[in-house]
Order: sequence, then C-alpha cells, then structure tokens
Amino acid sequence: MSTTIDRGGLKVGAAQGPDDLLALAERVAGWATSGEEVEVYVARGDETEVRAYDGEVESLTSATSAGIGIRVIVGHKLGFAWAGSLDESVLGETLAEARDNATFATADEHVRFAVPDGVAAVPVDLWDDELAAVPTTDKVELALALEAQARGADPRIRQVDAADYGDASVEVALVSTRGIRASSRKTSGYISVGVIAGEGEASQTAGGFSVGRGFAGLDPDKATDDAVKRAVRLLGATKGPSGRSTVVFDRRVATTLLSVVSSALSGEAVAKGRSFFAGRLGEQVGELVLTLVDDPTDPRAYGAAAYDAEGLACRRNVLIDQGVLRGFLYDTVAGSRAGTSSTGSAVRGGFAGTPGPGCRALTLAPGPEGYDEDGVLAAVGEGLFVQSLTGVHSGVSPISGDFSVGAEGLMIRDGKLAEPVREITVASTLQKMLQSLVAVGADVEWLPGIAAGQTLAVGDMQISGS
Repeated sequence: MSTTIDRGGLKVGAAQGPDDLLALAERVAGWATSGEEVEVYVARGDETEVRAYDGEVESLTSATSAGIGIRVIVGHKLGFAWAGSLDESVLGETLAEARDNATFATADEHVRFAVPDGVAAVPVDLWDDELAAVPTTDKVELALALEAQARGADPRIRQVDAADYGDASVEVALVSTRGIRASSRKTSGYISVGVIAGEGEASQTAGGFSVGRGFAGLDPDKATDDAVKRAVRLLGATKGPSGRSTVVFDRRVATTLLSVVSSALSGEAVAKGRSFFAGRLGEQVGELVLTLVDDPTDPRAYGAAAYDAEGLACRRNVLIDQGVLRGFLYDTVAGSRAGTSSTGSAVRGGFAGTPGPGCRALTLAPGPEGYDEDGVLAAVGEGLFVQSLTGVHSGVSPISGDFSVGAEGLMIRDGKLAEPVREITVASTLQKMLQSLVAVGADVEWLPGIAAGQTLAVGDMQISGS
C-alpha cells in the first residue's frame, strides 16, 4: 500500500533554506495595526514512513506539509489561529481569525510575547543535506533488509512484528512585532524493529532502534542486536522475589523516568502547584551525584535547537546541581507569573499549537569514564535490573511524586545479570528516588524524546513479586 500526501503547496529542499519562510513571516507580521502585537510562526516539512512485514512493504507514506500559526495580543487579551496552508489567500484570513479570537479572550496581565534578551544563539548544525537526495527505493530496501535481518538473527526469533523506517525534514521561521526574528531547520531519521522470541511455550517481545540526522547514520545492526538481546534474555522469566532492593534502570527506562521528572521542573507546573518540587528551590532534593541539565545547544541531543518556540536563543539551564534544586524552566508568560524571565525554554507542537515551557535535551552529569551498564551492575552487586516498565502514565505522578509501576528485567547477582523476572511491581516516590541515587552511568545515549538515556541505580526500592 502506498500513500502520498501533499499539503500546503511548498516543498522542502536542501538548497532552499528557510529564508523564504522568514520573509513570509515578516510580511504577515507587518500587517499588524496600531494597538496590537502580532507573532507569526510558519513551518513546512517532508516526512517518509515505511513499514515492512513478512518480507513485503505493508505501508509507505510520503507527506509534505506547511502551515502558519498566528498569535495576536490586544489589551492583554490573546487570540490564536492556525491554518495548514501557506497559500496567499489563507494568510490574511488566519490573521483576521486570531484577531477575532482575541476579542473573546479573558484579559491577563501576564500575557505577552518574548522580546530579545541579548543571549546569542549557539549555532547547531541539525540538517543533513543528503537526506533529500536518498531515493524512496533505498528507504524501502532498508526497511525490508532490517526485517529480514531480525528474522534470521537468532533461531529463537519466531516472528518479526514489523520493521519501520522514518525520516523528517522541518523548516521553521518566527517573527513578531516585539523584535523577534528567528529561523531554523532540522532533519531526523530512525529505524526500528519489534521481535517475538520463543522457547517452548514461553515467548517474549522486545524492540530495538537506531536514530540519526539522516539516512547514512542509521545502523540496522544496532537495531537488530538490541531487539533480539532484549527479547531472548527474558525467555523463561518468572515472578521475582519481594522485598527492598537496589534497582538498576537501563538507559531506555531512564529516559522515561527523566521525562516524568521534567514535567515537575516546568515553571508553569510549579506556579500551579502541580509539581513535587514546588516551594523547594535551593533545597537539597537529591544525592550529590545528581546534576541535571537541560541543554538544547548540544547537537547530539535529539531535541537540540538553536531557538526556542518563541524565537529566543536556547541555552544551557542547570536545574539541579549536586543535588540542590537551582531553577525551573520558563517561557515568557510562565516567567512573568513567577516574577522572572524566560529561560529560552518555550516548546510547541508545531504551527497548530501555542508555546509553553518544557525540556528539550535533559541529561544527568555522567559518572566516571567507563562507568557503563556493566560497571554499574558490578558496583551494585545485588539487586534488580529493570529493562522495561508498564503503567508509567497511571502509576507515576509528577505532582505528588508517587511511583508504582509494573516491570520486567533480570536479577543482579555478584554484579552480573542473572535469571529473568516478570510481573513485578517497583514502588517508591520520585522524591526518595532522587535522594537514593546510587550511581549514574557514563554511557550517555541520545534517544528520541526530551531526555538522554544512561544507566541509573537507585537504592532501597520496594519490589513486589511472588
């Protein structure tokens, strides 16, 4: 099955760049009338997705999109409108709709647009010129080859759920009547594969992936090896023991945990009392090994960016330093409510959304060089290694800090992985977990999402199994 979608009438090209988008945004912002402020956000992108199953292409999608989001402020009232097109006839209509929506809004003294704050943008190269030149047939062949490779990687692999290829190219420009003028572009690609391993009546599922800025950086060996290893080593898993234990979280799980913690570091969440960090600025909230930084200027990060979603330069923000809570993340409005300024941390979900504060590239200061998964396991000696979690959205609260989730993994004995376990519950609170951090790995891996992965060990957690 093959589907091609073309929306917005503008095509992304490696040689074109976002300059024409910037000119368009400046032109629309220039339509502002006396007494109003206008912010114009325009974007366009290409994406390709391929799914291979049972030696055939199950689906192929190629899509081009473009759109505009306009915010208008009149008398502390904010109006917003968007359109999935950059056609000339749509631009004025979208501005008129934003103006109309502002008349129905409630006045808020904190509503405002960002103004240049003198912080210079760090140039980060996030664009792969070669991606646009890769034929679709090569992308299809990669997905098919990945599926075949996973199927034959181990005699215990009974089935490959699917093998996927995906890439995206996005260009953005933002202009406001407050002096903001910014543009950026980014490419990304991934491959992933899911497998089912079996031995006797037992079976286990797992997935592996590889990510990069373009086609050439994708590694099918890494994706296959990861999926097969994770599935095979859990074969024969039984319910684990109950008690209190040190828990080692693998890199992929650690990314999930940091993403939850990031919600509690939003200045907006703190102002609304929806963060377990509220009222604790300057306090010791974690062990000395805990230094947590959001740094979108690191080009290795999947969420790296030169500018935030309000057009301010992204910057390195130290949130927790050697266990002490040093700050929160703010966009312009949240900063105003807190009596401070933006930290260059506005994020938004494209032209159809409005900005809010959030993390882009969260990571912990790594442990000693060479302190990888094996090194952390050896240091822990005895405990539980968690490979995957279930029930995170319902069992973990960034408001109260409650933490109770399902898990599967392997026991740790004599500093090495031992028998596999399943159907266990791991419980604590996020507050106590930060204060019981035993080890932070040096094995930093930038994964899809807002946080890096690295092996983490947390002491004194409640394990409930058989």
